[in-house]
This record gives sequence, structure tokens and C-alpha cells, in this order.
Amino acid sequence: MSQDNACVHCGSDCGKDPVIQDNQRFCCNGCSMVYQILQENKLTKYYTLEKSPGIRLEDLSYDTKYAFLDKEEVQQKLFEFREGPVAKVTFYVPVIHCISCIWLLEHLNRLHPGILNSSVNFITKKVTITFQTSEISLRSLVELMVSIHYVPDISIQTLERNEGPKGNKALLYRIGVAGFVFGNVMLYSLPEYLNRAPLGESLGTFLYFMSYALLIPLVFYSGSDYLISAWQSLKRGIININLPIAIGILTLFLVTSYDVLTLKGPGYSDSLAGFLFFLLLGRWYQSKSYEALTFDRDYKSYFPVAVSKIENENETSTMLEDIAEGDALLIRNKELIPADSILLSGTALIDYSFVTGESTTIRKEVGEFIYAGGRQTGGLITIQVQKSVKQSHLTQLWNQEEEKLRGNRSIENLTDRLSAPFTLAILLIAIAGLVFWLYKGDPASALKVFTSVLIVACPCALSMSLPFTLGSAMRLLGKKGIYLKNTSVIEKMVRIDTIVFDKTGTITKPDVSKVKFVGPALSDHELQSVYSIARQSTHPLSHAIARNYQQYAPLPTEGFIEIGGRGIFGTVDGVACKMGSMEYVNGSQAEEQQNSSRVYLALDGMPKGYFTIENQYRDGFAPLMAEITGKFDIYLLSGDNDAEKEKLSRYIPVDKMFFNQQAREKMAFIHQLQKQGRNVLMTGDGLNDAGAFLQSDVALSIADDIYHFSPAGDAIVEATKLGQLNRFIRFAHKSLRIVRISFAISFLYNLVGLSYALSGHLSPVVAAILMPISSISVVAFATFATTWVGKKML
Repeated sequence: MSQDNACVHCGSDCGKDPVIQDNQRFCCNGCSMVYQILQENKLTKYYTLEKSPGIRLEDLSYDTKYAFLDKEEVQQKLFEFREGPVAKVTFYVPVIHCISCIWLLEHLNRLHPGILNSSVNFITKKVTITFQTSEISLRSLVELMVSIHYVPDISIQTLERNEGPKGNKALLYRIGVAGFVFGNVMLYSLPEYLNRAPLGESLGTFLYFMSYALLIPLVFYSGSDYLISAWQSLKRGIININLPIAIGILTLFLVTSYDVLTLKGPGYSDSLAGFLFFLLLGRWYQSKSYEALTFDRDYKSYFPVAVSKIENENETSTMLEDIAEGDALLIRNKELIPADSILLSGTALIDYSFVTGESTTIRKEVGEFIYAGGRQTGGLITIQVQKSVKQSHLTQLWNQEEEKLRGNRSIENLTDRLSAPFTLAILLIAIAGLVFWLYKGDPASALKVFTSVLIVACPCALSMSLPFTLGSAMRLLGKKGIYLKNTSVIEKMVRIDTIVFDKTGTITKPDVSKVKFVGPALSDHELQSVYSIARQSTHPLSHAIARNYQQYAPLPTEGFIEIGGRGIFGTVDGVACKMGSMEYVNGSQAEEQQNSSRVYLALDGMPKGYFTIENQYRDGFAPLMAEITGKFDIYLLSGDNDAEKEKLSRYIPVDKMFFNQQAREKMAFIHQLQKQGRNVLMTGDGLNDAGAFLQSDVALSIADDIYHFSPAGDAIVEATKLGQLNRFIRFAHKSLRIVRISFAISFLYNLVGLSYALSGHLSPVVAAILMPISSISVVAFATFATTWVGKKML
């Protein structure tokens, strides 16, 4: 096909009568229409990311094809989330194949203002879209995707079973065919093997043709994925890792066809059958391995915090995994709703930005439904769980923003950067081996060398070493009390050279504090008001005060508001109650020298005094500081006063401690460190340090086992494990070293395999067996080495 006559959109041959638009050639009106849509919406960058990135569809008629999407019962099954005009849906789009696809699908909001945001999971070929149903219906959304040639795979059977596409089923069918062919071809070859000589003319010819007939479905069905993948990539000027395998398959098949059809012999029927069978088995093994890794990530990683469950009118701390349908839970300000629920009491002001990316707050009344992942932004509420906690869903929500950043990870991109030159090098080596053996006058060895080189050299082992090493490391860290958002956090931890600590609730124990009120004695009713409003908040100081006065019964609270870094306000039994910093409560910033943390109190606008909270540092904090001093630059940023400055100076230099810091000041400070080339790890509670967490390179949230449910940052560490932070970082360094060793093993395998193949002693069948074995060996090394290092260090 002439490149001058290739379709700008999909790369197909435009034929004798191309469709011309803007001096560009298109193979059909459909491709021309897509080009026009993208041009009108200023999305022509789509064509600069990949050459001819589009997909050609022959039929764009869908007048009533997607009418079923207007039905309410269908929408209920497809929607992951729907609240008011905002809905969220995930589609499987099988034609996603390159960076241009990702770029276009993540810019759907430019094609229609009703689309709020969209994100693509390239591995699963799924696109998640949040949109406004008042501006674009589900049917119109699907038709829009079809109009740009990205057709979602939607079927009633899939809806009824709530299942995704069964990619592995098609692979199993191919393996079944390959196994049947391999077994029969080997059976037909057995007489010749036992005879150790060619069979008689009639019997031999019959068996050769029987074997050859079985090769046709083997090559063009079982091996079709390799052939199609290589062809599609070549059409776009891309060299992928399937190209050498496809060339090997076709070479063996063509030579076998020539030998059998010209009655010269059986060709390579047995080698081709065995090669493809073992190759597909290896592919199935790899896919199962990745599925196992994904399953473990989704269902065994969990947030290491508890929620407050109501049992017999008492609060008990219960782990998320133990929450069941029908349980009643208490949800405080800024906490996440852990499961789909019904509101039992209180006024819910739900922020669904964790689910949809939109920060609009929705008011919920008693009896109304609340989706998992919503964040309560008002006072304390009680909910009843309607569906059991789906840890996979919560993990996905925690991790969804990070998906967009994966393209920037240096190690993960190493395999992608190596694949094209690796494949090209293998092709050149195979051709060189072919020419050498032909020059020596041994065409049989030349063909064997050519195909064996193409088959035995594969970067699969290289690509599998990273996810299995870091996946194993992540699971081991989880068992020891630090829960990572994803494996990329390990790589970021290795680069850390600066650690910034928050003080209150991070290095201090929120549940072991001495609370004292300074001022005129408070009445029981006033103390009830203090307890009632303090229990609404998740701030460590509020938590300490509430715990100190938990013997009082709570009073009705309305209009609760929490201002990060300043204080809380609410109307308790008709009394306006305000607690927080002096500036927030009394409007004054002048404070005398303090020896403890202070929380000021005002009732109905009248200052009443203040609570002093004497803190106790967490166990392991002092040894941790001794370990990391000199290895990292250490800073302390606290929104509290400097009452403990002298005490903390034993651990942190005075000039690196900053007190009375507002949230925006913490964020600006970390940004300034990064401008100096620092890689910053920030530790805090994840709620009151949101800005600093967002700015830092690694955000580490400290969680007490009876604290709040609010996953934040890149990692969550159990409070009792904070003292092991340096050990966790050292283990991350060791894990990256294991990745590099795995890379070296992979390269060594390829070097030895290529050398043996070039010598003419390696058959294609053995090469096909060795290729998955190399992946198994690398995975085994990565898993066992990481486990051994983890047991030794953690």
C-alpha cells in the first residue's frame, strides 16, 4: 500500500476514489466525519501522538441500535454512581490500542460540555466517564463514542450477570485447539520417530497431509492474535514484541506448506504445533499471574482504619472488613461513607468528589440513599449499611487519580522503551544467523536457527519482573502496617531525601493526653455541649477533648462547621459553641508563653477559657529520629503553638521547626523545598494537611486503630508502626535493587538463549518451552527474593 494513498485517520488504503477533505485523504465518509469532529473541537493533536491512530468502522448507522439505553432498568445496571444530574459509568472499549486512543478518550469533555471527566485504564481497555444526565443522556454518550469510532462493548447478557468481557475464555479456546492439533500431529509423527527413517510413500504422504490440514486452524485461529497484532503495528509503523513470533510462525508454516505440497516431506508440522501450543500455555500462565496480582491488590489491600459501629447503643471500633449489611455506623465530619447506605439520623452534606471528581455538596435527609465514597462535610450522622463494604471499590477510588500519572514512571516505562529496539535487534540477529548457516550450506539448520532466535528471545521476563517484585513488596509492607496506594509509591519512596512531620496526632498520641480546662468552671450542660461538638470532629485535639468528657450524653447539634487549621463551630441544644485557636475563637493572636497545646472555647459569643492538652510522643518516635538524623533533612510543620519547641529540639533542629502554620503555608513550604530539588515525604493525618499532602512527593497518613475512616495520600501507616518508617524506606531501596537484578537475569537469559540458538542446537519447540520458563524463573526469583529480604528487614 502506498503511504501517499493511506487514510489520515485509520491508515487503510483509500483506493481509487478517496474521500477528500481539507486536502486530506480518507478511505470512507466515516473516517472523514471523525476527522471533522476532532477538528471542530480542536482535538487534532490526536493525529500527532501516533501515525494513523484511528479505527475504521464499516457501519455507522445506529438510529435505534442504542435505544435500549434509555430504559431505566438498563441504566440502573450500567451506572456505578448516580446522584442528581451527575452519573458515572465504565465501558469496555476493545479498540483502545495506543496513546492517541487514551488522549482522545480522556478529552471527551471537549466534544460535549455535559461530560465532566473521563479516564482510561489501558491494560483493561476500560474508560470511566462522569457526566451530567441533564445535558447528555447515556444513549447520547454511547452514540458520541461510536461517532468517533470507539464502540463500547455492551450486551444484555453482560448486564444481567454484571460481568466483564471474558478475554481468557477466547485464549482457552485457542489453547484447546492448539493442544488438539499438537497431540494429533505428534501421533501422526510417531511412526516416523519410531522408524527412525521416512515412512513409505503412501502412508507417509497421507500422514503428512493430515498433519498439514490441522496446521491451518492452528496458525490462523490459535496463532491469529500474534499475526494480527504484528500486522496492525506494522501498518502504523510500529515494531512490537509480537513481530518476531509472527515471523517465526509464518516461516515455519510456509516452509512446511512447500515441503508437504511438493511431496518432499512433513516439513516442520510437529515443531510448529508444539511451538504454538507451549507459547499459548506460557501466555495463559502470564495472564493468570497478572490476574492473581490484580485480585490480591483489589481484595486483600485494605485501609488500616476502623469505623465507629453502633451496637446496643454503644460505639465500638470495627474494622472495615467486618462491616456487614444492616450495621449502623457513625460518620464524622470529613469521613468517607464506606458502603452504600441509608441515612438514619442527622443531616448529611455529602461531597462526592472522591467518586466523580466534582466537589458539589449534596444535602441528604433521613431515609435517603448515600453512595459509598461520599465524604460527609457536616456534623455527625448515623447510616445503615445496605451493601457490604467493597474494598476493591474503595481501593479503586483511592487510586483513580494516580492512574493518569503512570506515564511518568521511569522504571515502568523502561520495558516500553526497550521493546522496539529489542525487537529490531532480535530480527537482525535472526537474519544474520539465517545468512550464516545458508552460507555454510545447511538450509535446515539455517531455518531452525532463524525461528529459534525469534522465539527464544522475548522481553516478557523483563516486563514481569517489575510488577511481581513491587507487588510482593507492597503486600509485605501491608502485613507490617504500611498500606501503599500502588506500587509506584515504592519507587517514589526510594528518591526521598527530606521528611516533613506534622506534630499533633502524627508524632503525638491523640488518645494519651492530659486535658485540663483553664477558666471559670464549666457547668455539666456546658461540658455536654463541649463533648457534643468535639465528637463531631476528627481533629486530634477535638478527639482528645471528646475522649476526656465521654461520660456525658451528647446533645443535638446543628450547623456543624469545621475550618481546617482554625477550629469548629455548631449550635448545640440552642447554644452557639465555638472551639479552636485564639484567633478563631476570640479574634486575637496575642498569646502568652505556653507549655501545652490550647483549644479556646466560646459559648454564645462569650469567651469561656481554654483547654490545655499535654501531649505524649508516640512510642518509637525517639528511636526513629535517631535512625534518620543525618540520612534525611528533617522538618516539623505544625498548626499548633510552639509550647513543645524546647522538648522537640532534642530531635529536630530549632531552625527547622515551624509552628502556627496554616494549611496553605505548609503547602507553600513543601513547594519551596521541591524548587530546591528536594524529594519530600510528608507525614500527617491526611485531613488537616490536605494541601501539603497534595504537594508532597510521598504523602504518608498516620492512622490510629480507633480513629477516622478517611484514606488520603500515597500510603497509610498504622500509628504504632511509625517508628519503623526508616526500615520501610530501606526495604523500598532493596526492592528496587531486586528489580534491577531481575532485569539482569532476564538479559542473561536472552544472551544465553540467543547464543545457544545461533549455534544450531536449539529447536523451535524447546525455544517455545524455554520462553515461559524464563518468565516463571524471573517471577519466582522476584517473589522469593522480596519475601526473604522482607522477612529479614521488616
